[in-house]
Amino acid sequence: MKLGRSNFQKAPDTVYKPNFDPALLRPGIVHLGCGNFHRAHQVTATQAAIGAMGADGLQWGIVSATMRRPELALELVEQDNLYTLLTREPNGTVASIMAAISEAVFARDTHSTLAARIADPRTKIVTLTVTASGYYLTADGSIDPEAADLLADLTAKSPRTAPGILAQAMSLVRAKGGTPPVILCCDNVANNGRTLRQAVMDFASWRGNDELSAWIGENVQFPDTMVDRIVPAPLSDDKDDARRLLGGLEDSIPISAEPWFQWVIQRFDGPRPLWEAHPGARFVSDVDTFERAKLQMLNGAHMLLAYAGGLAGLNTIAEAASDPALGPIVERFMRREQTADVNLPEETLDRYAADLMTRFRNPGIVHEVERIGRNGSVKMAMRVIRPMRANLERGEPTPGAILLIASWIRWFALHEQEALEISLTDPRADHLRQICADARDDHMAQAEAFLAMEEVFGPPLPDHERQVTAVAKALGDLTRLEAPEVLRKLAAAG
Repeated sequence: MKLGRSNFQKAPDTVYKPNFDPALLRPGIVHLGCGNFHRAHQVTATQAAIGAMGADGLQWGIVSATMRRPELALELVEQDNLYTLLTREPNGTVASIMAAISEAVFARDTHSTLAARIADPRTKIVTLTVTASGYYLTADGSIDPEAADLLADLTAKSPRTAPGILAQAMSLVRAKGGTPPVILCCDNVANNGRTLRQAVMDFASWRGNDELSAWIGENVQFPDTMVDRIVPAPLSDDKDDARRLLGGLEDSIPISAEPWFQWVIQRFDGPRPLWEAHPGARFVSDVDTFERAKLQMLNGAHMLLAYAGGLAGLNTIAEAASDPALGPIVERFMRREQTADVNLPEETLDRYAADLMTRFRNPGIVHEVERIGRNGSVKMAMRVIRPMRANLERGEPTPGAILLIASWIRWFALHEQEALEISLTDPRADHLRQICADARDDHMAQAEAFLAMEEVFGPPLPDHERQVTAVAKALGDLTRLEAPEVLRKLAAAG
């Protein structure tokens, strides 16, 4: 029997269930990017809010739009938009039935009406998890004027990108004289609210509507947020575990997540769910410090674990973090390099770093390095180069950042030679592979060409040639020696 509204209450008492009738939900939130993270994060907090608000909470149903996968929207509809969240504790799994999605749609089937749904007066909030690449940003955080998808949206009647959809929706709101919804970016992008605001304004101007751009800047709230929860890609075991924990009910789309949950939101005006009913959600006046700590310490360390771990034959983040050589390297990188300009007390940083390593090593979370390694050219600037630049300006060494960059380049070099089993996903993949092909045996030329890409790394680093030489040396080591041997030597060097 498939999980649905008619039978979810039959699940065992050990399963957490919504304390409201999902059939009574009314749409108040539109979400762009109905992926695994959204279903383990924003839906979780919204469900807690609805449950805490009683009848008033029923106005906060989520219209969740998948941007690329129509199958997920169809599967949600088949289950009345219910699914199972499997919280993977180190020593067991807890099941919760999630029911805050009131409607699931596929953006490319419904894009002609998606902007209208956002402009509907009932929609008070728009949330987004379209990944960092979904905003088409350059290294300095500005919108990429050469992005093909954005250029296509300039002449499209129904845009398909997040900036395009939002600009069209705001045009509809303005034309009706309505109140615009609050737009909450929930992706790992520095100053994500302000950055998205500028991207939408720029897109409106590109389409020749400077008046709309100015109106957006004056009237639409784009609060900054910071989100934090590790959500791996679904595995076949998830369905078996869900069936067992649900007492035999079938769920075709369960997801797993770690116990940790954090959502820090800049305060904004207007109606909203009582998200702080979830213990991991909080409202603050300034998100910057929380965001910087997370982007650099968690996401930056994730990248080092993925790229170096992948070269060493370690398939998951848990394996990489538990490796006797790579684990200590990442701990040092996180604490000595990635805390640059994170204005928190030393004891707080120590505790956060220790918590992160514990989370990374959680054996219940199967987070593949291949997945974490995606879209490195989009992530590099804010997660790695920003703290690296700050350290170099202070005369501090950056061995972890050098290893990370070299390991990332080595992925492309090996892939170009068809010697890497890990698949590569990156918007600049063809160009990066070509660099490695053109300078196959010249590590200095590879390092120079990669670090010269200002759209990825920003302007030249302090003492730039020295950094190029260091990356080239690391590339040489990773070429001549087996990666585990390189890591053991680095770990021993301290």
